[in-house]
Amino acid sequence: MSNEIMNKSVKYFLLAFLFSWLSFRSNAQDTSAGFADLVPFVTTPWEVIEAMLDMAKITKDDYIIDLGSGDGRIPISAAKKFGAKGLGIEIDKDLVSDAFDLAKKEGVDHLVDFKQGDLFELDFSKATVLTLYLFPDINLKLRPKIWGMPSGTRVISHRFDMGDWEPTETRTIELADGKRHTVFLWIVN
Repeated sequence: MSNEIMNKSVKYFLLAFLFSWLSFRSNAQDTSAGFADLVPFVTTPWEVIEAMLDMAKITKDDYIIDLGSGDGRIPISAAKKFGAKGLGIEIDKDLVSDAFDLAKKEGVDHLVDFKQGDLFELDFSKATVLTLYLFPDINLKLRPKIWGMPSGTRVISHRFDMGDWEPTETRTIELADGKRHTVFLWIVN
C-alpha cells in the first residue's frame, strides 16, 4: 500500500514540475514582462572574462557594451586591463549599484558607466564590442538588432550561441574545478 501511495506522490510531483516548467517556458517568450526573473544573475568567471576580452582583441580605443552586465565585471575588466571605455546595461537596480561600487573600487569609474534598463529598449549601437551571457532565446531575439550594428563590431557570448549564425571563433575554457565554459565570437558584416 505504501508503494502505491509513493508512486502516486511521485507522479503528482512530476506532473506539477512539468506544468511549472511549461508555464516558465511560455512566460519566457514575453521578454517585456518579468525579464529580470527570466535571466537570473550568474557571474562569469574571471578566467572566462579573460578569454572573452582576448578573443575580442580589446584595445583602449574600444567601447564595450555588456548586455545583462550584472556586477559590471566585464566592462570593468576591459577598462582596468586595456583602458577601454564601457557601458553595462542591467535591469536589476541593485546590481547596477554594485557595478558602480566595483568600478570605483577598481579605479575605473571614469571609464565605465552602468544603466538600469531593458536591453531590448536601450541603444547599444555605439559598441565596438558587445558582450553577453543571456539565454539562447534572448540571443535570437537580439540578432536583428545586432545585425544592424556597424560592420566589424565584435560580439562575444558566454555559453550560448546565436542559432544558425556561425561564430567566427569558438573557445572552450576549462576551470580549475573542471567546469568547462564555451565562448563564441561573431563579427558583424
